[in-house]
Amino acid sequence: MWQTAQVRNQVSEVFRSRGTSQLSTSAPCQRPQIRYEFKLVTSLPAQPNRQDKRPPTGAWQPGDAPGDRKFHAVLGRRGLRLDGGVSLREVQLAYETWGTLNESASNAVLICHALTGDSHAAGRSDGANPVAGWWEALIGPGLAVNTDELFVVCANVLGGCQGSTGPASQNPDTGLPYGSLFPILTIRDIVRAQASLADAIGVTRWRCVLGGSMGGMQALEWAVMYRKRVGSMVLASTTAQASAQQIAWSHIGRSAIEADPGFLGGDYYAAGPGGGPQRGLAIARMAAQVTYRTDQVFTKKFGRRSQSELELTPEPQFDVETYLEYHGQKLVGRFDANSYLRLNRAMDLHDIGPGRGGVAKALARVESPALVISITSDTLYPPEQQRSLHQGLLDSGNRSEWLEIDSPEGHDGFLVETARMAPRITEFIEEHA
Repeated sequence: MWQTAQVRNQVSEVFRSRGTSQLSTSAPCQRPQIRYEFKLVTSLPAQPNRQDKRPPTGAWQPGDAPGDRKFHAVLGRRGLRLDGGVSLREVQLAYETWGTLNESASNAVLICHALTGDSHAAGRSDGANPVAGWWEALIGPGLAVNTDELFVVCANVLGGCQGSTGPASQNPDTGLPYGSLFPILTIRDIVRAQASLADAIGVTRWRCVLGGSMGGMQALEWAVMYRKRVGSMVLASTTAQASAQQIAWSHIGRSAIEADPGFLGGDYYAAGPGGGPQRGLAIARMAAQVTYRTDQVFTKKFGRRSQSELELTPEPQFDVETYLEYHGQKLVGRFDANSYLRLNRAMDLHDIGPGRGGVAKALARVESPALVISITSDTLYPPEQQRSLHQGLLDSGNRSEWLEIDSPEGHDGFLVETARMAPRITEFIEEHA
């Protein structure tokens, strides 16, 4: 029996070892004797919850440093009409550009970002952008998307939180952040807003539209909705319609945010430092991070390592736990929970078939050649989805090429395996100039 005083003073230690084995060799048939060391801890530290001095949202706000952002006002007599039947007025898109638009406006390329991306597709991190460009290795002088020759545009999507109108933006009807009043969006809504931007900067036809994951959904919608305005498209780790498993994982992440006491039904912006659903957003990010990588990658990178001897406590100790906590908190500092909910839901609703007679008939509308890219180990958006998309394009009479990258990096492969994707992307853009 453990004595109360021993428990209180935390002096009991059992089974010493840091996870390394000590093998007895005195007898050939003797079983290895493995001893483990754990320390019994009875006073639990606080869960890694909210950063007390952080605001309730990581959204970019007017008055913050703009960096290289430019801003476009989406104009319309009634505002921007959404698939849900409502209209948004005073809509703004934040975007960045690289390179120079030529006189014929024939060298423009659109980059579409994924769920937690933004307009900063290339460039260093700075005071205006807390992280470096998410496709930094692909965009620039002499790179796959060569800014010596191309004019490259990337816009923060409608519903985002880095300068474009989203839930953290001021509602012109109330003077307060939209919060829970911000409408549900579709990928088609996002693309309509981008089309307004293209009009404003004088681009009637993109030489190529590129994106991975949610970015690939946008690129595909561009080719279906505005088929005369897309010269070619690169679709990486994406699909023509969200699957049941993708929707299931999304539901878990959204539920974590909504269950956070700081969520307040989505109206948390006045909560002050430390308020808002910071823990819920961090958990959503951690759950997603697991789906983005593979067991092979986690095992190689972390195994069962810990920074110190293991203790009998529920607190994070393994390196992989620390890694997930880091990424959860990192997202909290630069993202908005309501934006996560709206964009994540838009991904669930993604389906090019409705209103068009189904997926096959929707693909038959496409006129632009496609480069469809898969990562062999992607279990969130598995290669079968890209293979089906590729075959559907071929069956409808379109030109399509399927590139499969053999990599253990999982869904994040479209961000990580840029060196292996780059040569074919370069050739593809040049072939379809």
